[in-house]
Order: sequence, then structure tokens, then C-alpha cells
Amino acid sequence: MRFAVPCAEGKLCMHFGHCQTFAIIDVDENNQITKTEEIVPPPHEPGLLPKWLGERGVTHIIAGGMGQKAQSLFMQNSINVVVGAIEGTAAELVGQFLDNTLKTGTNACSH
Repeated sequence: MRFAVPCAEGKLCMHFGHCQTFAIIDVDENNQITKTEEIVPPPHEPGLLPKWLGERGVTHIIAGGMGQKAQSLFMQNSINVVVGAIEGTAAELVGQFLDNTLKTGTNACSH
């Protein structure tokens, strides 16, 4: 699995389309994190990020907030979407997802 988490200042950015970086985290078949890297996204354009992340092999995205159209585009690019993540570093959020303890609230995006 390969996760993308939108980040600002090392922690989850609540609006994925306006993040400073994406943490890209690789997970092996034993649910162990094997690699983490930070990549700078291209300038925000509607519909660009799902394709861009898909081209980088991302299979899951964990976000605080994301509009319905963006969620649909991620799913069309075979990327599973988790919205409503509350806070934490990318590694913490992925670890919580892997051990089924990730707490989510309401989607922080209403469009």
C-alpha cells in the first residue's frame, strides 16, 4: 500500500488541496511502514491531484476535508479515500489506519 497525507508544518493539513507537501508512505504486506518521503504538489487545480497522486502509485489518501467531487475523482483513480481525520503526523495517521484506531470526525470540507 502507498498512502498520501496532505501536510503543513509536519502535520495533517485540513484541506488537502492547499497543503504544503504530501507525505508519501509505503507500507509492506506486514503493515509495516517501509519508506516515507515528502513531495511538493503542483499548483492547485481542480481535478489535478487525484491523477498526479495516482501516477505516483498512491493507493490510499487520508485527509481532514475533501469535497465530494474530489473524492469521486480519487475513487476513479483507484485511490481509497478516508476523510475526517482529526490531527497528527502522517506516520501517526497511517499507523492508526493500519491498526484500526484512526479516529475521524466530520468532513472538514463542505464543497
